[in-house]
Amino acid sequence: QVQLVESGGGLVQAGGSLRLSCAASGRTFSNYAMGWFRQAPGKEREFVAAINRSGGSTYYVDSMKGRFTISRDGAKNTVYLEMNSLKPEDTAVYYCAAKRIGGSWSSPDYWGQGTQVTVSS
Repeated sequence: QVQLVESGGGLVQAGGSLRLSCAASGRTFSNYAMGWFRQAPGKEREFVAAINRSGGSTYYVDSMKGRFTISRDGAKNTVYLEMNSLKPEDTAVYYCAAKRIGGSWSSPDYWGQGTQVTVSS
């Protein structure tokens, strides 16, 4: 089992920044690729970004490229999502997820409980 706990959400004005954190515990952190998803009110959950097990490769949805940065710290068993130039449409619950080797981001192995991000105009 892997437990994921997100933090860092909150209310921010448009154009502002937030850094989300996801602390992992349980099985070996380095065995999992890590990702961030989000779900806005009335919409389906969508993929935001992912980082591979070593941290050497990252992936982003096109609309987030240049504004969001995913990173991981193996010593702290934590993955981060730095969000800049936030827009009201970025308002959502943000979820951290973990994917084992050979797994798929369409069905991650573990989810966090989510953290609310609200961007005011």
